[in-house]
Amino acid sequence: MLCGDHDLGGVRVFVIDDRADDRELWSIVLEGCGAEVAVAESVADVLAAFDRVRPDVLVSDIELPDGDGYALVRRLRAAGSRVPAIAVTAYARPQDVAAAAAAGFTMHLAKPVEPETLVAAVAQLTRPGPDAEPDRAERRAS
Repeated sequence: MLCGDHDLGGVRVFVIDDRADDRELWSIVLEGCGAEVAVAESVADVLAAFDRVRPDVLVSDIELPDGDGYALVRRLRAAGSRVPAIAVTAYARPQDVAAAAAAGFTMHLAKPVEPETLVAAVAQLTRPGPDAEPDRAERRAS
């Protein structure tokens, strides 16, 4: 089953990809498991909407039309954001995985990614823990 044991109810995911079909696929998959999904196709779109969306996790491609995912995550980290970020990209060499980690990505998934793998990754990064944000923990409990 696509969602398996992963209920993403109340989890806000921000999907960033310049390809409309990828944004749509990931939205359908994640929403089907209960997540609230916002999408963007560029760095500028993410920066303009980030505070409004208040995501629990980012799912971002690396190659974007007005920059790249590395710069986006570095900028968010410099601004104080600790939101977990998953790089979903065709760049899958060991040095690409290392570059994603160095930029501040929490996880790296090589395209093509099975939907179940993405759902499991989002679930892993958003499980409530002892230091979880109170509003996220409350959303997940309701």
